[in-house]
Formats: sequence, C-alpha cells, structure tokens
Amino acid sequence: MSTATRDRVRQRFLARHAGLVPQGPVGQSAAAGAIRPYDHSAHRTLGYLPRTHAPLPDVLPATIVAFYLPQFHPIPENDLWWGPGFTEWRNVTRALPQFEGHLQPKLPTDLGYYDLRLPQVMREQMTLAREYGVGAFCTYFYWFAGKTLLEAPLRQWLNDRTLDLPLCLCWANENWSRRWDGREDDLLISQKHSAEDDLAFIEYVAPYLRDDRYMRVAGNPMLLVYRPGLLPDPRATAQRWRTWCRDHGIGEIHLAYVQSFDSVAPSDIGFDAAVAFPPNNTSLPPITATRRLINPAFSGQVLDWRELVRASLSAPEPSYLLYPGVNPGWDNEARRAGRGRSLAYATPHAFFTWTREAIATARRRAPTAPLVFVNAWNEWAEGAVLEPDTRFGYAWLDAIRRALSPAATSSGHPCLVVHLENVGRLEDIVAAIRATGVPFRTLLTVPQKAKETIERGLSRLAFAAELLVSSDTGHPILPFLQAARQLRDQGEEVVLKLDMADRQTALAAHGVGAVLELFAASKDIGVAVIRGRPDGAPDESEAVTPASDYLRAIAGIGEVAPLSGAPPVTGSFWCRLKALTPLIDAPLTAADFEASPAGTGEALARAVARTIPAAASHMGFRTVAAGSGPA
Repeated sequence: MSTATRDRVRQRFLARHAGLVPQGPVGQSAAAGAIRPYDHSAHRTLGYLPRTHAPLPDVLPATIVAFYLPQFHPIPENDLWWGPGFTEWRNVTRALPQFEGHLQPKLPTDLGYYDLRLPQVMREQMTLAREYGVGAFCTYFYWFAGKTLLEAPLRQWLNDRTLDLPLCLCWANENWSRRWDGREDDLLISQKHSAEDDLAFIEYVAPYLRDDRYMRVAGNPMLLVYRPGLLPDPRATAQRWRTWCRDHGIGEIHLAYVQSFDSVAPSDIGFDAAVAFPPNNTSLPPITATRRLINPAFSGQVLDWRELVRASLSAPEPSYLLYPGVNPGWDNEARRAGRGRSLAYATPHAFFTWTREAIATARRRAPTAPLVFVNAWNEWAEGAVLEPDTRFGYAWLDAIRRALSPAATSSGHPCLVVHLENVGRLEDIVAAIRATGVPFRTLLTVPQKAKETIERGLSRLAFAAELLVSSDTGHPILPFLQAARQLRDQGEEVVLKLDMADRQTALAAHGVGAVLELFAASKDIGVAVIRGRPDGAPDESEAVTPASDYLRAIAGIGEVAPLSGAPPVTGSFWCRLKALTPLIDAPLTAADFEASPAGTGEALARAVARTIPAAASHMGFRTVAAGSGPA
C-alpha cells in the first residue's frame, strides 16, 4: 500500500469511526491534601520574562513562519452554531486543570482578549513578531465552495499597507464539525471539492498572491494546503492552479502541504514541498497513568512533549523538501473539556534548543530559502502559543529571538549565587569571596526593599556584583532557581550556590580550587555538596513526601534508580547548570513557596533541595561530596 493510499484509508476510517479508537490509560486518584492549591492561573512562573528589546542579527539565519489563527472575532455562522458573540476566547477561558501540574487555563497577558476586527490588533501582533524575529504569518484560509469564513482580518491586511508583515495562506480544506478536529461528526459546513472549485479558489485568492507583501520562496508566492489527502486528485488540483497562475500573470507558485494527516512525498501529488506540523502525525506513548487527577472523570490523554522533540530531532532525513516545524506546547483541553490531549513538560528553554536545531536543519535542506514553521502564533484553545501569556510572559518569543541570534557564551569564570536579605552581611561575603582569589561572576539575589542599600554597599566596597531582585518568600532556594535559569540562558556552566552559614567552608581557597579541578576532570559530576547532614541526622535526600511527588511530577523527573551514596543537599553546593535543568525549568511560581496553614510552601522548598540529586541523575550526572574524586 502506498503512503498516499494509507493516509487516505486512515483519514476516512477516523472520520467515520472515531468512536472505535480505544481509550488509553487513565490517571490516578489524587491523594488527600494535594500539594497544589486550587488557585487562579495568573501566577507567574520563575521563568516569566517581560517584554524586552534586543537586537537581532542583520541577516537572519532562517525565516520563522508562525501559523496564525484568524478565529478571534465574531461571525454570523459562529453565532448560529455556538451562540451569539462566540469567538475562540469563550473556549479558552472555560478550561480547567484536570490533573496536578496541568497548566490550564492558558490566558493572554499584554495583548489581552483581542478582537481581530480591529486593525490595531494585527498591527501590534506584527510589531511584536518582527521584534522577536518571526518573519511571516501562515494564516489559515477558510474556503467552502465559494463561501469564506473568518476572512475579515486577512482583508484588512490586503487593504492596509501599514500591516506589513508578510503572510502566506494555508487552505484549511477540511469540513467543520462540532468535534473541532475536521472529522465528520455533526457537520457544520462541508467542502465540495471539484475541478470547478479548484479554479474558483485560485481565482479568489489571486489578490493575495499578487500582493508584494505576500510571502515568496525564490520569488514565487507560497500557497499551502492543510490536508491534500481530502482532495479527489491533488496532482490535478496542483496542475490547475499552476496553469491558472501562469495564464493570469502571477507566474510560478510554490506549493506546499502541511503534514497534519498526510506524509506523502510532495512530488507524488504535484507539490513542491511539505511542512512539518508537530504534534500531528506523531505517535507518542501516553503518560496519563502517571498523573494524579483533579477531575476523577478526566478521560483525555497526557503525553510527553519532550518525546515529541526527540522524535523530531531523530527522524530520518526525507528524500524530499520538508520544511522543519517546531511547537511551543499543545493542550486542547479548552476545546474538549475533560477529554483533552495535553503534552506535558514543554519549556521555553527546550523550545529554544529545538528551534535552533530546526534552523540548522532548514539551512541544510534549503540553503537559499531556509524556512522554519511554528505551530503556532495564537492557537490559544490548543495551547500552542507564542504570544505572551500570564505564566511565562514573553519567554516563548524570547526563545525564538535567542535561537536566531549567535549562541550565548560563558564568561569563562565560575559563578557564585548568594541570597542576601539585607546589607548587614555584605561586607563579610565580599571579604570571603576576595580571599579565594577566584574571579567569580557574582550574582546576589535580593528582595526589592533591600536593593538600593545593597547597591550602595557594593559601591562603597568597590566590588562588582550583579543584583537580581527576587521574590521575598524567605526560601533561598527560590531565588537560586531564578538566578540559575538566568545564568544558564546566558551560557554559564558551573555555579556555587552559597549558603551564608557555610561561607568559610565553601569559600576556603583550597576547597574552591579542588572543586573546580573536580568539575574540569569529571564531566559526569553534576553536583558537589559542601555540607551534608549532621552526624546522626536522618538522610532525607530520597524521602518521599507529597511535596517531592508533586515536584517530580511537574518537573518530569519521574522514577529514578536509588541514589546510593549521593549526599543530601542541605546547604551550599556546586553544580553544572545543565544537571539542574528539570528543576530550573519546572513551572514553579513564587506563590508555590508562600507560607500557608498546611505549610506546603516550606515543604516544597525542602523538596527542591532533596530532589537536586534526582534531577542530576535524570540528566545523566552524579552527585558527590565536595572534595571526593570520581567513583
């Protein structure tokens, strides 16, 4: 059976018999006294980034093209089908978390609940896109045998030349149904594919293709089809479009299809290229059974987004032009309440790494016109969003900008992070750092109220240190995680997290030198602990508590082998920042660490320290006592 035939058979079966697909594993019942409180969704994660302005390279290594959904404005048809005033925002705001660590609802921040009938909205989106390196929007185009839906924003672009970000069209050529997935349950409006419809379609979109702002590849306007497998004869459709465009002054066109349901070689259907569209067309093993449910009736699926990335990066090189695609997350709970498909563990840093790899792939496959597609700019109800959100802010867009820019490089010095509540201990710590003779890059995490006095103290002592204003929760591990993320993203590698009580031991000149030599000699050492537990104290490094269970679940550490011989982390420690990746990128918020009647904030802070050896082990590193050599 050919690939094209297999795709068609699968699509027809799923369209007519979706109910026959077996349900996967179900989640666990949530334990009493779950660590995560029922709370609002606007708490900022430790990785939240505000809008920043930074230069991009004069010549970008690739063009980032983001899929764009024009659904965010009311139309008469949606009023009839879903109720007056319906837009996608109605789905977005009704979503609820179904399991512990489920990041729902996913809500916008600076752009707000916008209405795309207002040209200013698209203007702001395009300004933001350019600022962070997104070079074009690939907008869905809804054509149903002569009738278009949700076209108003695109007509605004066509008629307003101040909307100057390039666009290309992707014909979403599937039926609309109440399932929101193109299958044929309770159809709302249908396609009527035919030779006549092919010609009517290309004539209708010709004004877009002719516009000098329209996105081009080698001078040819790019036109995409979402599901070519639904066309009766896609090769014939492609030939009709090409002939019509040549005959009507447009010239050659660059035809591509989206690998959402199909995976055929483009030349087999008369197309020029394909576009990867993760997470579609990827089979991932469900991890639903590992989730502790908030909603005991949840019947959806939970998958591991990291496996999606691995599958993309390890996929065999195709024999045809396939533009790589990346995805900042996926969760359609908003559209399918209690039955959604959620991909856990998407993080801005891992998205940055994936995007950088995709850029390299695009440059290898199409060196004269490298394109990387992102799913998506604003699929809010499917949890695939680059736009700023309440939890991460501009972190996803920042990942795009960093991926397009030269790689961050280490300062070449070890880093030191210490939390200071006030200026009282500043002179002691500066003297201790100077006594080592090591040129540390020093970062002081401080509460806002102490920032100015500490700055004056540093000036008086003529000591260079950076200040990071952190949440004043009373838990030094929280500001350390914030500092560690910043240093990691700036290319730093080795850090000493200094506990003030350990400063004499941790900063002993011979001890510092020995640890740095240890890290240089043993690349598998991820953590070196300065101070272990006092003699006779219980070893809590592997203690299982509700807080540690919750932390491992949201950090994606899972079960690890017993860490025999790993010293507990109770004070100062050295680390490779890569070894702490699961904890650095976990979607923790300052609110998680706040005091509460149940003491969950303090419990979570202790759990972070106890989980450091497990996080390092998960990343393939060992934890040792400072001064110990390779095992």
